Amino acid sequence: MLATYAPVLIFMVISGGLGLVLLFIGLALGKGQKDPEKTSPYECGFEAFEDTRMRFDVRYYLVAILFIIFDLEIAFLFPWAISLDQVGLFGLVAMGIFLAILVVGFVYEWRKGALEWD
Repeated sequence: MLATYAPVLIFMVISGGLGLVLLFIGLALGKGQKDPEKTSPYECGFEAFEDTRMRFDVRYYLVAILFIIFDLEIAFLFPWAISLDQVGLFGLVAMGIFLAILVVGFVYEWRKGALEWD
């Protein structure tokens, strides 16, 4: 039983050791002087100048949701491409229909202006 998990254990030990070695090399060779600008908290590269509870434009969320939807749907292409010889013509037609629906959805979003960022 242990022999089946030995490669995983070896991989974890080597990767953990490499992570620690690289961390200590960075600490040893890096400059130890910290200036206030480097240690200041930031989120977007500049100091906050408005209330942190301000409203975001809804288009920000729409673009994020659209990205997630299309990205996850494209992820279905990888297993299909690997098993294309097993699924045959039926799988090819099914994926063609799936991609056609994706294209129709993409064109609809494009025409509605959901991808515009003004």
